[in-house]
Amino acid sequence: MSKQLKVIFLGSGPIAVPILEALYNSESIRLAGVVTQPDRPAGRKRVLTPTPLGQAALALGIEPQRVENVNTPEFLATLAALEPDMLCVVSFGQILKTPLLALPKYGCINVHASILPKYRGASPITQCLLNGDAETGLAFMEMERGLDSGAVYRMEYCPLDGSEYADSLELKLGNIAAAVAAETLCDIAYGKLQGVPQDPAQVTVCRKISKSEGRFSWNFEAEKIERMTRAFFPWPGAVCNYHNASGVPGVINICKAAVVSGFDLAPGECAELPGRLIVGCGGKNALEILELIPSGAKRMNAAAFRNGLRGQLPVFPEEISI
Repeated sequence: MSKQLKVIFLGSGPIAVPILEALYNSESIRLAGVVTQPDRPAGRKRVLTPTPLGQAALALGIEPQRVENVNTPEFLATLAALEPDMLCVVSFGQILKTPLLALPKYGCINVHASILPKYRGASPITQCLLNGDAETGLAFMEMERGLDSGAVYRMEYCPLDGSEYADSLELKLGNIAAAVAAETLCDIAYGKLQGVPQDPAQVTVCRKISKSEGRFSWNFEAEKIERMTRAFFPWPGAVCNYHNASGVPGVINICKAAVVSGFDLAPGECAELPGRLIVGCGGKNALEILELIPSGAKRMNAAAFRNGLRGQLPVFPEEISI
C-alpha cells in the first residue's frame, strides 16, 4: 500500500474548486491528473473560457485535461496508463460508464450535494432552496451505473436559514466537503469506512434546470417567488414581463426580494408607495422587490428602477408570457 493515495480528479463546477485545492494540498493524496469539460464560449463576446474547476487547476499550476467524452477507448487507455488508485468526481457533467468505473483500484467516489437518497440528479442545491428545506448536505458515495444510487460512505450536514442563494450555498458545501475530502478518500480506500446502501423508499430525483423554469406568474404565492429568486441565482434567474406607463415592454430578473404582509393587492398589482416596489401575489402576502436587473441594464435597487420609469409604476401581467 502506497504512502499516498493516487487520485485522478474529475470536476467542472464551482463546488469542485475547494475540494480540488484541499486534495492538492494534502500530504496523503497524490493528484495524478485533473479532468474537466472542454472550454466553452462565455459572455457577450463568446470568449472560450475554462470551467471554474479548469481555472482553479491552472491557478495551481496543473494543466487539466479537457475531455468531451471520458468514455472513449482512447481516454480510457490514457487513464489506465496512470494507474490511479481512485477517481474523485465532483460536479463533472458527464456520465461515467462501466469500463471507466471499473478502472481505478479502489473505485470511483462522487461528492454529491444533497442528503442522499433525497435529490439524486443534476440540481440538488436548486431543489432544496425551491422547497424551503431546513437543511441540506453532501454525500461521499460509491459510483455505479445508476443515477447517484451507490452506497454512501460519509454524509455531512448543513442547516439552512432561508436566506441562502444557490451560488453561495454551492461554495459553502464545497468548503464543507473540502475539510474532510482527503481523510474520507483515504478511509474509503484503506477500509476504514464502509458504504451504507441507500433506502429506495426515500428516493427523490431532480433533473437539470432549464432556462424556462425561472419564469414565474404573479399568481404564485409570494413565498414561492422569493425562493425562486435565491434558488435560480445567478442562472436562470426569477424573471417576468412588465411594461411601463407608455406600454413599452421589458423583462426583469428579480435578484433580491422579501415577503411582506398587510397589503390588499391583486396579483401583479403594485402598491402606491414612493421608491418601493411591492407587488400583489396569489396568496395572502405580497412581494417586495428589493434588487432587480431590467432587460438591457445592470443590477439596481427598486428606487433606481422606479426613477428610470420617471416615478411611474411598472405594469405586470398576472400570467407567464415570456
